[in-house]
Amino acid sequence: MKALKMLLPLVLWLPGSAWALCSVVTTTPVGFGSLSSIALRTTAQPGSTLNGGLSCTGSLLSLLTNNDHFWATVTSSKSGLVGPTGDVIGYTIYANNSTSYPLTRGTAYDFARNGIIDALGLLGGTVPRTVPLYFGTTIGSNVAAGIYTETLSIFWNWDYCAGIGVGGLCLGRDTSSGTTTLTVNLTVANDCTITAPNIAFGSAPVVSAFAPVTGQTINLACTKGSAYTVGLSDGQNPLSVGGRRRMVSGGNYLAYDIFKSAGTTRWGSVGAARRASSDAEVNPGNGLGTGSQVFNYNARIYTDQTTPPAGTYLDSVVLDVGF
Repeated sequence: MKALKMLLPLVLWLPGSAWALCSVVTTTPVGFGSLSSIALRTTAQPGSTLNGGLSCTGSLLSLLTNNDHFWATVTSSKSGLVGPTGDVIGYTIYANNSTSYPLTRGTAYDFARNGIIDALGLLGGTVPRTVPLYFGTTIGSNVAAGIYTETLSIFWNWDYCAGIGVGGLCLGRDTSSGTTTLTVNLTVANDCTITAPNIAFGSAPVVSAFAPVTGQTINLACTKGSAYTVGLSDGQNPLSVGGRRRMVSGGNYLAYDIFKSAGTTRWGSVGAARRASSDAEVNPGNGLGTGSQVFNYNARIYTDQTTPPAGTYLDSVVLDVGF
């Protein structure tokens, strides 16, 4: 009789085989930090987290193929960062540190494409690594000051060759999924843009000949909803008695002052001498964010002083806004 012979397939698991395993983990929050309302409105502000909720470890010996996938689907009950007054700050999530790879909410994004996972070295070592996410605010957000937050839900779903043997043979696939949450926060700080033209009295032979400077305005565009006051300092050379402002030329002085609106009430920097946002001649009330509030004033040289020697007299006054 002839003996039957059968060749049995042999799978050899060598010590050099490489395995990678992934899991969903607790994320690290995204903090944009504290930003000026003006910077937020005019410039896209960056944020990031080093841990977007997917952690992998292992040592793959080849790059991912078209059959390997790492999907992330981001959803939220909100449409952006929501603040204390209900204002919303829009932003975009990116798969890497480039605006070329934006994620769309509710749509699965494959991190295995565009070389993102490969570039991260996520599967290239024995120490667990996490997937970072990048963020950029949307230009044009006109919002009130305060803390803005949103909690994102991220569904991770992956399917890839987790073990590579001799000759690059795939020995097994890691296929799994899980959901984690990611908190995003940003603090908006009050700020203003200020337009304050210089005051020029011109020239005159005697103090009584200087005409008042009238019709002057200071324009402020301050954070939406902000109540504030505006003060003008006493300048660099105030009179110690009486508090008059003074311009200087060499060792000589020329006293003058700045008054609220078209009246004779001095505009100063302390207490009632300041002006409130509700006192603006144009758009009185709280700040508008994108619109200006206008404060009128006039300036005069005191005529009850002795005319000083001829010269160019200068002073510098500091305008401050208090919230």
